[in-house]
Amino acid sequence: MSLVLLLQGRGGMTAAELAKELEVSERTVHRDVVALSAAGVPVYADRGRRGGYRLLDGYRTRLTGLDRAEAEALFLSGVPAAMREMGLQDVAATARLKAAAALSPALRDAPATAAQRFHLDAPGWFAAGDPPPAALAPLARAVWSDRRVLTAYKGNQRTLEPYGLVLKAGVWYLAARLGTRFLTFRVDRFGEVTVLPESFDRDPAFDLAAFWGERSAEFARSLLREVITLRLSEAGVRLLRHIADPAALPDALASLQPDGTVRLAVESVPVAYSQVLRLGPEAEVLDPPELRAMVADAAARMAGLYDQR
Repeated sequence: MSLVLLLQGRGGMTAAELAKELEVSERTVHRDVVALSAAGVPVYADRGRRGGYRLLDGYRTRLTGLDRAEAEALFLSGVPAAMREMGLQDVAATARLKAAAALSPALRDAPATAAQRFHLDAPGWFAAGDPPPAALAPLARAVWSDRRVLTAYKGNQRTLEPYGLVLKAGVWYLAARLGTRFLTFRVDRFGEVTVLPESFDRDPAFDLAAFWGERSAEFARSLLREVITLRLSEAGVRLLRHIADPAALPDALASLQPDGTVRLAVESVPVAYSQVLRLGPEAEVLDPPELRAMVADAAARMAGLYDQR
């Protein structure tokens, strides 16, 4: 049926083009065409330089309607790596074929046109290329079908209601309900996952994007365990926007005093040390004394490197 949808969507294709698209041999294409003709599908061969297989003008397959899984997968087809990792690449490919076949002739170049102009590359830079977590595929099936899962997570067995999956900088996370609470789990920390036969009723008020936004903001704030005090020049205030943690920046700017003093939340003193060095002479550490001493020592050593006497 993929062959019929390709011909319907593109008007006509050679055996070589069909074989390449379907990842089969040309012999298989010829055999399938014969089988389709025998089944009553009006496919015929044009001879000559521009020849190939075509469908009789006006023929439209009735199999272009998308089922639920294909329609949902189609909206994710712009993230091919994510589709592969969740085991949904086949259903997405079928959905794209059906959608292309349903387009009017004037719009049939739309998929190729869009693909050449927009691409989403979800994983972070310098990713190691590790295989997807073993738990991802069964969790994805459970998310699509609203089925409970029995999981082993950090050595503890839990029964979860999986609401959604999030891909953040190459790392997969599961948003799930445990009892009355919604929690976030790293997929690569799951052990065995069993999709249970019973389904669950989704909370209609749950919004995956809003939930993830709140949780990620809470996580970013939870990392900021220390507070340092700086005196910044005007240039230092401008630089702070590029150096401070985004979760800490609003409070830091709100604390800015007329003399340039600010209180900045940081992950730790060593992390703050690297941040303050990037501010150079535009910042003076006022507190804590430990950080002030570290920066003073770095400044003295740097001055020694540039002493031209």
